Amino acid sequence: MRTSTFARLAAAAAIVALAAPTLAKDAKSGPRYGTFGVDLTTQNKAIKPGDDFWTFANGAWDQRTQIAADRTSAGYWVVISDEAEQHVRDILTDLAANPASFGASGKQIGDLYASWMDQAAIDAHGTAPLQPYLAKIAAVQDKAALQTLFASVGYASPVELGQLPNPSDPTRYVAAASQGGLGMGGRDYYLLEGAKYDGFRKAYRDYVIQMQTLAGIPDATTKADAIIALETAMAKEQWSPERQRNLMEMFKPMDRAGMKALAPQFDWDLMLKTAGLDSIPTVIMATSTALTANGKLLDSVPLQTWKDWVAFRFVSDHAQFLPKAFDEASFAFYGKTLRDQPTQRDRWKRGVALVNGALGEAVGQIYVARYFPPESEAKMGELIGDLRGALGERLKANSWMDAKTKAAALAKLDKFDPRIGHPVKYIDYASLKIDRGDLLGNAMRSGEFQHQLDLDRLTKPVDRSLWDMTPQTVNAYYNPLSNQITFPAAILQPPFFDPKADAAVNYGAIGAVIGHEIGHGFDDQGSLFDGTGKISNWWTPESKKAFTARTAVLGKQYDGYEPIPGTHIKGSLTMGENIGDLGGVEMAYAAYQRYQAKHGKAPVIGGLTGDQRFFLAWAQVWQEKDREGALRQQLLTNAHSPAFFRVNGVVRNVDAWYTAFNVKPGDKLYLAPADRVHIW
Repeated sequence: MRTSTFARLAAAAAIVALAAPTLAKDAKSGPRYGTFGVDLTTQNKAIKPGDDFWTFANGAWDQRTQIAADRTSAGYWVVISDEAEQHVRDILTDLAANPASFGASGKQIGDLYASWMDQAAIDAHGTAPLQPYLAKIAAVQDKAALQTLFASVGYASPVELGQLPNPSDPTRYVAAASQGGLGMGGRDYYLLEGAKYDGFRKAYRDYVIQMQTLAGIPDATTKADAIIALETAMAKEQWSPERQRNLMEMFKPMDRAGMKALAPQFDWDLMLKTAGLDSIPTVIMATSTALTANGKLLDSVPLQTWKDWVAFRFVSDHAQFLPKAFDEASFAFYGKTLRDQPTQRDRWKRGVALVNGALGEAVGQIYVARYFPPESEAKMGELIGDLRGALGERLKANSWMDAKTKAAALAKLDKFDPRIGHPVKYIDYASLKIDRGDLLGNAMRSGEFQHQLDLDRLTKPVDRSLWDMTPQTVNAYYNPLSNQITFPAAILQPPFFDPKADAAVNYGAIGAVIGHEIGHGFDDQGSLFDGTGKISNWWTPESKKAFTARTAVLGKQYDGYEPIPGTHIKGSLTMGENIGDLGGVEMAYAAYQRYQAKHGKAPVIGGLTGDQRFFLAWAQVWQEKDREGALRQQLLTNAHSPAFFRVNGVVRNVDAWYTAFNVKPGDKLYLAPADRVHIW
């Protein structure tokens, strides 16, 4: 959900980055990292903080750390993700040994994991599990049957159908349609010029041929050329990721007549009925011009080409559930070629991901009981209270907002709803059939189960207690349609949050991360919604103009950063996350001052002031290095800036950082006070 068009339409913003310093030897007697929560052996003190703060904080770690062969990055986020992964593996091992002790869900989890791990059985079955699905595609004789397939779970489609809380009334659901995904990923892989992208396209053609050949599909070369031509035509009309951030342009609710006028080639009544969405009279037609263009392609492209595309995509999209040759071919292209990942992850690790995806809350309930003590949840209370209070003070003192807009912003903050650790109730998976001998079927039934779960909720009021992430997920998100932030248990671990760490570190790490998520309620997208989650303009024209002027300056700063020669950060694509980072750090710093006002001024520890420890904690949250292919993919498709710039791009705008590290004119990161961006 977080990667879908509907997530963009909802402006749901998650901290998504994989980023690991040396662990302290004695993790029980004190903070897990270093002596106060930050590992100072990661620093490169030959670098001035004002020239490159990320390298000052992380340079020694960068020099001594290699990215694991099965990873595309290394850093804090990888370490904590690996730990959560191992914890889930331990749960799965216990389930395998004694499934009855965990009830019906324990057997489901154990059977699903066993179906994944039995590589010999998967290989022995060959392509037999694939054949019923390919036969279903082959049986399509007309465009009506094709569109029925488009609207069915598990099959690729030029139109993505789904549901989300209605931005006009977030207490009820609404249906939505948008452009479908492409086989190679982002549209830029099809359209950008240069030898690098020519190489990607050649490798993709080879991959399309290979996957069809493995599946026994005849005339693979000719079909591959037609499939790629079709996808290239779709790519030319697709909305870019940055354009999809324009929520007011994305938000186009239409009745059936409007839908048919927009893209008359599609049988919308048939597709919505097939998808179970026909009871909803209004559909949000996101990426509208792309839907129009795809409708024209439906008419102009031969039926057989569409069938070949759906067949290839089905094989490719489900390659991991097929014999080893399919799985290895998929990894060779998507892992090695596109993301520069040398080695595929161990099968057990990918099995953990599969179980988390299909039965995540059943696993999460066990995970929470084992690894998230109630006191961790309780200890977050003061920190979140300080953050809310700090933002409230900053809003009241804001120099560029008028009184009317300030009052609306404060009202939204009052309705802000933080959720910590785990859901108050968990999904019941009892109706999901899991068969130890049918991995592909398990995957398909899991998708159908989730789809039916959504449909069961469709005509009911939106349940605000639902979570879009499992407790064992190392991530977080803000949902503007409910004005909620959600922090799963797995991210509330050292180094992000450590009850034994210095307060400056907790405020600079998890405090700034929470501030980031709170800030999404007031970024360029979240600010379009009020405290109830309804899309609403609570801004006066004067305040909106001032806000836009400040965000434009921030966007220009990030446009100038070039992580890979010739490939810049897209300031418009990353705007919301950059606002979240900057606002989160400033909010957390103000919250830390509130903490000191209550508990006394922080002492110097290890020669570092409290303010210095605060900013070092933020820098080491983003202790990360990436393979070039993964970094390129991030720059082309991801709304988050690379980790290096989540540090340097932020601190140079924060006045307190200059004072903490004595940054002066002439230092490379120095910005004159008038050029620093302050939003919240």
